[in-house]
Amino acid sequence: MGWNNPGGNGSKDPWGQRDPDRGPPDLDQIVRKMQDRLGGWFGRGRTGMPGRRAPGILTLVGIAIGIILLWECAYIIQPAERGLVLRFGSFVHVLEPGINFRFPRPIEKVEIVDIDQIRTVSHKANMLTQDENIVDIEMAVQYKVKDPKSYQFNVRSPDGTLRDAMETAIREVIGKSKMDLVLTVGRGEIAAKIMQLIQGIVDQYQTGLLVTSVNMQPAKPPEPVKSAFDDAIKAREDEQRLINEAEAYQNEIVPKARGAAARRREEAKAYKAQVIAEAEGETNRFDQLLQEYEKAPAVTRARLYLEAVESVLSNSPKVLVDLKSGNNLLFLPLDKLLERGTPGGQDLQSEDLTQQPAAAASKQDAQPDDDELRDRRAR
Repeated sequence: MGWNNPGGNGSKDPWGQRDPDRGPPDLDQIVRKMQDRLGGWFGRGRTGMPGRRAPGILTLVGIAIGIILLWECAYIIQPAERGLVLRFGSFVHVLEPGINFRFPRPIEKVEIVDIDQIRTVSHKANMLTQDENIVDIEMAVQYKVKDPKSYQFNVRSPDGTLRDAMETAIREVIGKSKMDLVLTVGRGEIAAKIMQLIQGIVDQYQTGLLVTSVNMQPAKPPEPVKSAFDDAIKAREDEQRLINEAEAYQNEIVPKARGAAARRREEAKAYKAQVIAEAEGETNRFDQLLQEYEKAPAVTRARLYLEAVESVLSNSPKVLVDLKSGNNLLFLPLDKLLERGTPGGQDLQSEDLTQQPAAAASKQDAQPDDDELRDRRAR
């Protein structure tokens, strides 16, 4: 329906039923109605109607701003983290674990650093040893952050600095070590030296890093000479095995030898004491014999002679008896008699021929005179 053609009977217009006598609508009234509707949406009543006012848009906006500021100022730091507070880009302090507060952005901002995370960097390369041999080295270094401020602000790339320090330390230590030490028993010593050197370098650059461990894989020779190195290692193992066997044999023999030597020394001391005692006893006996000889020389000489004959005859199994009454020599087989004899002396009594001459000889020898002793000594 056109604007100028209301249609029908001409009593209606585009604004609905309206009295044709009133004229066009009032624009101020239309705007006022729209304002009232918008005010109702935001909790504001009609103008001039007290008692129906509600919190306004400014209150809601203030509450929202307060919530946003509280959210911005409160900051939660985890136990494994540290927060670095920057105020207008300048470091202020470190936030410890827990709930912390700061000024809202853009006044202050917080940068989080994980200090408990164990980080790993590895390196593998062929390196030259002190004795001008090439070995294949593979090593891994584990580290973490000990000073978050130094880690974040002193060096542009602390992780890269540590990687470069690790390569420098490895080449320095390997270059001062011989190949045999690197390939065999020197891994622990080399790893300790590398760890100490890396820590010294990163501390010098103030990177805020702490090296926790250095793990060195078994070094390998180059492939073209690997077989020769295996033979050399096997020979070294055989050498060590033989050394261990020799040391075990030494530990077994030396105590025995020391025990035998101690026993010999004790036996020598005992023999020495025995010889000295016997010599002293012989000396005392000679002194006593000398005293008796001075008292009765003839009797003493006779007794000495008899003792000497007795000692000689006691060691001889055969005795020849020279009888003064005749020219016959009686042969006494004492060895046979001793074998056949008994403690009671029955076998000796059965030998009449031997018993009587022996008794006569012993009777004659029991009381020798001086002439007889001189004759015997002359013979």
